[in-house]
Amino acid sequence: MTRVLVLQGPNLNLLGTREPEIYGHETLDQLHAALRLHAAELGLEADTFQSNHEGALIDRLHERDFDVAIVNAAGLTHTSVALRDALLAIKRPFIEVHLSDPATREPFRHVNFLVDIALLSIVGQGPRGYHLALEEIAERFRGHRG
Repeated sequence: MTRVLVLQGPNLNLLGTREPEIYGHETLDQLHAALRLHAAELGLEADTFQSNHEGALIDRLHERDFDVAIVNAAGLTHTSVALRDALLAIKRPFIEVHLSDPATREPFRHVNFLVDIALLSIVGQGPRGYHLALEEIAERFRGHRG
């Protein structure tokens, strides 16, 4: 069974209350529960992790106990060379997901340190983007194991 890590960056713990006009009303716990259910339906095993701390996200990646990741680095997308380096170092493919489309937002959000190393980038789809990423993983990695 393909193991998927859903890695969530800073401030995503505030989903459901933070700028709902941009990020929606679904909480992170609700999103993660729906993702675990959808993953199981697709024959995938999903684990979720969120931290507001860059080092904790990097440490989680270093565990390498997954085959592929879905990464929403949130604000770290635009600032973190260290997170980029960790994603390259662990040699695990990942799909980048953003609830909104950073390219349509403030100019500083147009910088993206992950897009060129991701298998795919899904933006502006809200929570549906994570489900699309799971479906893409199911297609690409069916039956794969570390």
